[in-house]
Amino acid sequence: MATYQAEYGAIMRERFTAMLLGARNDDAAQLVAALGGRVEQAGSGAALPDTLEHFTGKLVVVCDVADSAALDRLEQVEALAAQRAWPLIVSSDAASIDAVAAICTGSTLYHLCDPTEADWLSALLEASSFDDALHDRSVRESESARLARLNAEVARIAEVVARLSNRSTTEARQPREQALRYAPPAIDFQVTAAQVREVIRARRLRDRFFEGGLFEDPAWDMLLDLLAAQLERAQVSVSSLCIAAAVPPTTALRWITKLTDAGLIEREADPFDKRRAYLKLSPTAAGAMQRYVAAVREANLPFV
Repeated sequence: MATYQAEYGAIMRERFTAMLLGARNDDAAQLVAALGGRVEQAGSGAALPDTLEHFTGKLVVVCDVADSAALDRLEQVEALAAQRAWPLIVSSDAASIDAVAAICTGSTLYHLCDPTEADWLSALLEASSFDDALHDRSVRESESARLARLNAEVARIAEVVARLSNRSTTEARQPREQALRYAPPAIDFQVTAAQVREVIRARRLRDRFFEGGLFEDPAWDMLLDLLAAQLERAQVSVSSLCIAAAVPPTTALRWITKLTDAGLIEREADPFDKRRAYLKLSPTAAGAMQRYVAAVREANLPFV
């Protein structure tokens, strides 16, 4: 902690204020202070604190969700954060993933599940940057590398599909809206949900023989799971897709955000439960997945 204070505190001093809502924000409070930010404690009551409602200026809202009362408060906090364009960091346990995802739809959200200190640091750095000089500092390099890897993974999937469809390298590097609009191969798309599930099981089987983490590929694992669900006409909750990603929940939630921003995943609310939302392939992603399967079969390659 002292290292963070010494290295980053000076450049972050007074650049942001963090309003902490909830009882379990000790790690967040320490890191905000270590980064030179100002900590405002708003307590853990169920009502929306007046200090938040009347706050003006730049603010990072940090909300811990520990019980149903906290979820009730989160609805108010999220609405205000979206209105004021405040970034919102929510920490929760795995049991609350779906409820948080259903509530937080309009704000700039960083959802942390049972967060580590590194998770807190990453979220606070990104949420507090406000497009200022911090973007040019080395303190952002590790987070930038992570985000670049996420973007590269989405681009890789699109490029593989494009390449198997005999598109040129130049075309494959166009923006994603154009990169996924190539002509489908001549053969029909024919795959069953059971076949997709077999591919998923084969991918998970590798973890039994090699040390964990070597084959993390959450973007593709999630797209495969959503394809299988589409073929089964089944609904996929946010928490279920996090499990399918086979990575820690906070990492999976970041991937879901990236895939949603990339236009590959769509969210739909549960009409019977306002605290549940489902995820599905977008029409663009569904078409690309179908053409991918058709293309690898036409080329006599395995569907992996």
